[in-house]
Amino acid sequence: MTQKFEFKSVGKYFVTVDEHTVKIESKGMLNYLNKGGSKGIKSIPLKSITAIQLKKPGMTNGYVQFAYSGSSETKGGTMSAVKDENSIMFAKKDLAKAQELVDLIESKRHTTSVATAAPISAADELIKFKDLLDAGVLTQDEFDTKKKQLLML
Repeated sequence: MTQKFEFKSVGKYFVTVDEHTVKIESKGMLNYLNKGGSKGIKSIPLKSITAIQLKKPGMTNGYVQFAYSGSSETKGGTMSAVKDENSIMFAKKDLAKAQELVDLIESKRHTTSVATAAPISAADELIKFKDLLDAGVLTQDEFDTKKKQLLML
């Protein structure tokens, strides 16, 4: 399922999150000046994201910054995040929306990163133990015991 977020109070940011990517589109004159011109839509694969920083608004605006392999993370706080193409700026009124965005991406990152192992059948296990028997690693008695366990005899 694709979800879209709009942040229009500090520049204009359109963020789309689907099952595999986060897409950031910066629009408006403020972003054009701060980020050095229009760069189109930035697409970041969820599996590449190594960190997400949420800076809550206080004396300055807040931002969400994405770090991923090969990106350069800005270290200068809000003033640097304004110029970073991997950051989304937002005002206090959009904090809940920014938190929802971060939570959604974090949950998708953790679901896509969990690998499911294929179940191993008793027959596959039996073949492995037979190979160990043939190689002399297991004795006939050990093999027979394992065979009974696997076949539930």
